[in-house]
Amino acid sequence: MAETDNVFRSQLLERRHRLETAMHTMPATGEIEKLLSDVDKALERIEHGTYGLCETCHDAIEPERLMADPLMCYCLDHLTQSQRHALQQDLDLAVEIQSALLPSRNMKIAGWEAYFHYQPAGPVSGDYCDLIPVQNDGGGLLFLAGDVSGKGVAASLLMSNLHAIFRSLYSPGMSLLELIKRANHVFCENTMSSFYATLLCGLAHSSGEVEICNAGHLPPVILRSGEVVTLGATGMPLGLFCDAEFTVCRAELKPGESLVLYTDGLTEARNSSDDEYGRERLLQLLAECNQMTPKHLADRCVKELLKFVANRGISDDVTIMVLQRSAA
Repeated sequence: MAETDNVFRSQLLERRHRLETAMHTMPATGEIEKLLSDVDKALERIEHGTYGLCETCHDAIEPERLMADPLMCYCLDHLTQSQRHALQQDLDLAVEIQSALLPSRNMKIAGWEAYFHYQPAGPVSGDYCDLIPVQNDGGGLLFLAGDVSGKGVAASLLMSNLHAIFRSLYSPGMSLLELIKRANHVFCENTMSSFYATLLCGLAHSSGEVEICNAGHLPPVILRSGEVVTLGATGMPLGLFCDAEFTVCRAELKPGESLVLYTDGLTEARNSSDDEYGRERLLQLLAECNQMTPKHLADRCVKELLKFVANRGISDDVTIMVLQRSAA
């Protein structure tokens, strides 16, 4: 808890510095003074060991809400009606922003066809999903799928952080290994140590070759005629160690062959008997879907998952991404 308090203290001190600067460069307003007072009160709560506790019931405030707003001093049960309305507006806006971060659901480029299913368990998701066309000689497709630790708003904030990191760091010609190492360093430096992300980052070339770096994520699956091949992890999750080492594996896909990526919301889903969907069940299903288009394959996975969980419903974010080498 002390480490978490230090992180919030640093954020609050930085916010205080910005507010003081604003007071000297902008006309005096009561709003700036009130924000400055709120920051000072939050810093006092850290010093007295009461930071993160609801001022009404003294129970812990939801961690994801503190991550979103370090000045929060009431738990959900003790918000006023106006505060509840403001929170709902914030959640609605967060849903819109996260939806806008997702790439085109159907993409055809450089001899590849890609499709993904993205289903948050709540209003927002901690799953990361992106497809970035590569504009260089021959072209290609950079694909990413991952899962941030935690749930809710806090996880969605880290998801958007990952999106910004990869989108800003990547440039045509950069090697996959260099990209993942730089992204890990930035993510590690700017994230609390209790948070991390499993991630699968890959580059599909127009030649049919696929490079994959798996940072602690679930093994991707290659579907070949009559064959299901899994590829293991090649490094630890992002955010654990700034100087972590990663490796890249390669595979060659022929026309009609597919690569399937997914998050644990799929394999760890449970039914009313508390049985887990499981990896073996997924692999058996994928073996039956060998000749399907990316969309039909993803849709079939979702259909079977919903049938399995039945009335229990989805309890975790689910992402399924399928890349298929286009027929010659």
